[in-house]
Amino acid sequence: MKVSCLQENLTRGLAIVGRGVSTRGTLPILGNVLLKTDSGRLKLTATNLEIGVNCWVPAKVEDDGAITVPAKLFTDFVNSLPPGPIEISLNVRTKTVHLRSETTEANMKGLDAEEFPIIPAIPDRPTTRMAQGVLRRMIGEVAFVAATDDSRPVLTGVLTTFSGDEVTMAAADPYRLSVRKASLLESVTPAVEIIIPAKSLFEVARIVDDTDKTVDILVTPNGSQVIFHTDEADLVSRIIEGQFPNYRQVIPTSHATTVTVSRDELLAATKLASYFARDAANIVRFQVDPSTDTPLIVSATAAEVGDNTSRVGATVEGQPTAIAFNSRFVADALSSLAASEVILELGGPLAPGVMKIVGDDSYLHVVMPLRIPT
Repeated sequence: MKVSCLQENLTRGLAIVGRGVSTRGTLPILGNVLLKTDSGRLKLTATNLEIGVNCWVPAKVEDDGAITVPAKLFTDFVNSLPPGPIEISLNVRTKTVHLRSETTEANMKGLDAEEFPIIPAIPDRPTTRMAQGVLRRMIGEVAFVAATDDSRPVLTGVLTTFSGDEVTMAAADPYRLSVRKASLLESVTPAVEIIIPAKSLFEVARIVDDTDKTVDILVTPNGSQVIFHTDEADLVSRIIEGQFPNYRQVIPTSHATTVTVSRDELLAATKLASYFARDAANIVRFQVDPSTDTPLIVSATAAEVGDNTSRVGATVEGQPTAIAFNSRFVADALSSLAASEVILELGGPLAPGVMKIVGDDSYLHVVMPLRIPT
């Protein structure tokens, strides 16, 4: 193998595949990154057996070949080189990779590429396609809700349903639920429903961008893996086995009060209250009264610290009410959105609160209330 590429391109490629490198040390080869020539480009691959990431780097290929090298050493060294061409060559007999830039040379011992796990490639016909920017937005609005506790593995994933021209993502933990729908560029019939680990989707969000360029999505025939493919990179993830809870059961079917409010103003008020709420079980109170000049008051009280009150301009329809939420849950939901205005649908002090986007019925977020101490 003999290739040359730009340091800045190689650095970016290593950043993309780097999160796929195993840090547990169970198999030494999983701590390596695979370097392989592929159709006139340099292909980088890493896997921890949970996810696998491929990335293609523009390169000038003189001789084909493949080798794996220690990911941390290789990445740290390349990142520290100045911008400009890097020449990479392989001594097949000694499995030694030689790197040379304008001012620096290095030799690294590698492991045989044959020992590296095979990462499946996406075929010519994917399950579906969608816009990268749409997928990235969906992940940002949903995946953060997934549980981090492995006691219920299905809740660490995002239920993803491809049906007809629409995809639905839903994530839940015992206290909140986020659901987002979006359009597909290719119809899926019959419907396909899978649970994708939230951690995998966070990595997908790193390799797609906020454009209308497409991302191909393939669910393998045996239903064990899902592949996301762009022109620059692939990500392969395992699919979580199990039955996702019927999340529709927790979505309230009615409400007594509707609050329309600026997302930025509500987020600012919630964050201010959270500084006091952190010493009082993260409880933030929402007092709603349409008969007053400031119909929404956000407050928090910590007995040994102090209290905070913010009056937020809002449009309220329905009955006066008071409800308490975990300040972090409210702030997380608001921070995930790019909308200028949101709607809160409240059914009383002990009913779940629902957050929606003004003018967009493809998103909703449910937060369970906290009991207000008397």
